[in-house]
Amino acid sequence: MPAKMMQFVSVEQRLPDKRPVGERTHDFAEIYGQFTPDRAREQAARCEQCGIPFCQVHCPLHNNIPDWLMLTAEGRLEEAYELASATNNMPEICGRICPQDRLCEGHCVLEKGFRSVTIGAVERFIVDTAFERGWVRPIRPLRERPESVGIVGAGPAGLAAAEQLRKQGFQVHVYDRYDRAGGLLIYGIPGFKLEKPVVLRRIRYLEESGVRFHLRVEIGRDLSFAKLRRRHAALLIATGVYKARDVELPGAGLRGIVKALDYLTASNRKGLGDEVPAFDSGELDAAGKHVVVIGGGDTAMDCVRTAVRQGAKSVRCLYRRDRANMPGSMREVQHAEEEGVEFIWLAAPEAFVGGERVEAVQAHRMRLGTPDATGRQAPEPVPGSSFRLPADLVIKALGFDPEDLPGLWGVPELAVTRWGTIKIDWSTMSTAIPGVFAAGDIVRGASLVVWAVRDGRDAAAAITRHLDARAGAERQVRPALALAS
Repeated sequence: MPAKMMQFVSVEQRLPDKRPVGERTHDFAEIYGQFTPDRAREQAARCEQCGIPFCQVHCPLHNNIPDWLMLTAEGRLEEAYELASATNNMPEICGRICPQDRLCEGHCVLEKGFRSVTIGAVERFIVDTAFERGWVRPIRPLRERPESVGIVGAGPAGLAAAEQLRKQGFQVHVYDRYDRAGGLLIYGIPGFKLEKPVVLRRIRYLEESGVRFHLRVEIGRDLSFAKLRRRHAALLIATGVYKARDVELPGAGLRGIVKALDYLTASNRKGLGDEVPAFDSGELDAAGKHVVVIGGGDTAMDCVRTAVRQGAKSVRCLYRRDRANMPGSMREVQHAEEEGVEFIWLAAPEAFVGGERVEAVQAHRMRLGTPDATGRQAPEPVPGSSFRLPADLVIKALGFDPEDLPGLWGVPELAVTRWGTIKIDWSTMSTAIPGVFAAGDIVRGASLVVWAVRDGRDAAAAITRHLDARAGAERQVRPALALAS
C-alpha cells in the first residue's frame, strides 16, 4: 500500500537517539544510535516529494533520494537498498560522514520552516539493514573479461572504481601502501563518526566479489610505475592527498607540535589494536594535556573531538575566520561544543612558545577585511591584539596538498597542475599518459568522500569505454591480418 508522504506538517524531525555527552566522550563508538524500522518509516514519510528535488540536485552523486525515501516509508527496504546502491558505492558510509547539513539536507525545501528530512540517518538505516538481512551479495559479472585494471590507492575513489569495474567483469587489482584497505576511511576518520567494522565490511564485500588487494605496496619503491603499466590494460591513480600544509612561525620546530593526520592515524591504529610507539610514549596522546588545534575544517573537528576522548585537560580550536565562514560541518561544531571544546574565532597563531617542548601558542586576533577574488573576506591581523594559550600539544589541521607523484614515481610525463594535482581531461578522466586515468583528491584537491566516490565512478565508466574501444579495434585488426597472411 502506498505510503502517505508529506507528513512534515504533523511529524517533527527526529534524528536517531544521540548518546549523552558523559557517555560518548569516554569511547570512540559512534555517537548516534540506529533508527527503529517504525521511526525510519515515520521520518522518511516527512519527504515532500517535491517536483524539483533539490536534495538530489545538490548531492554530488545525484542519489535518487525522494524515491528511496518513499520506498522506506512503504516498508520496501530491499528495493530502497537497490535504489540507494545504484548510484552510490558506499551509502552506509556516506550516510554517516557526509556533511548533509551542507549538501542534501541543507537544500531540503523543508529546512526553512519545518526542518529537513533526516536523509543521512535513513540512508544509513537502509544499508545497515541490507547487510544484516543478507541483501548485499558479492558481484557476479554476467561475463568475465580478460583485461585487468590496476588501481593505485584503496581509498574512497579507488574502492568505488574497483566495484564499478568488477561489475563489468574486469580483473581488478588495487594497490595501496598501507596495511589495510580503506585509506582515510580507516586511518583518517575517527570511530565516533565511522566505526571501522563498517569499512571492513565493505572491503570484505569487494574481496568476495573478486577484487584483489595488494597491500604494503608503494609505487616507486616496491613496484615501478613502468612495471605496473605493463601488468595491466589500464591504470587508475587514486592516491588521495596526504602532504600536510604547514605554517612557518617562530618555534614551529618545538616538540609537541604535530600534524593532524599523524595524530589521527595514531589514534585510529591504537583503536584497531596496533602497536603505536609514538602514542604509547605520549607524543601523539592528548591525555592530561592542554590541546590547541589550528584550523577550521572537518579534520580539525576530528582532532578536537579525538582529544576530548583521549582525556585532554582542555581543548581549544583556533580559527582565523568566524563561525559563519568555517569550512567544517556546523553539525560537527555543535557536537564538539557539547563535548567541551572551546572555539576561539577570528584568531591565528603568530608563534609557538617553549623550551624544548611547546608550552603555549602566541596568537593574535583577526578581522575580516576586503573580499578576495572569490568574494570571501580575507582575514587580517588586529594590531596589538596578541594573547597566549597554554598548550602541551598543538595539532596543525591546515589542509593537505598532493605529493610530487611524477618525481616519486619517476614519471616526468605525468602532467600536473600548478597546484600539484594530476592534470586530466575531465571528459575522459584520462591523464597525459595513454591508458592512465586519475580520480579523487589527487585531481580535485582535498575534498569530500562523496566527491571521491563520484570521481571513482566516472573514472570506471571512462576506463570501460577506453577498453571497449580498444577491444573493438583489435577485433577489426584480426580479420585484416588473417587476410593479409
